[in-house]
Amino acid sequence: MAVDEQDKADDGAALHRRDRMAGLWAAELLGLINEAAHDYARELVHGRHGGDDAVPEGEETLVHRLARDLHGRATIHEIQAKLAHLLHEARRQIFHEQGDDRH
Repeated sequence: MAVDEQDKADDGAALHRRDRMAGLWAAELLGLINEAAHDYARELVHGRHGGDDAVPEGEETLVHRLARDLHGRATIHEIQAKLAHLLHEARRQIFHEQGDDRH
């Protein structure tokens, strides 16, 4: 796979992972545990990444979805900051898993 294609694949994987982590974070704030928390995270990821013909929601739509679901448990700014942090963490994890020296 060419470097640009690999970078795009890594970005997609990082967004997918970030969204899953965001779903688990939001589920915790909502008081969801165990399977309910994982179901919420899966539904959030599925809404963004769906099937092959699905159009992923934009970042703004995800932020507003989380703000609506969290009912004031987190501000839009807190959600945006958390998503940025989780994207950084997702990229770090993927980088570590690949064991390559790309930055």
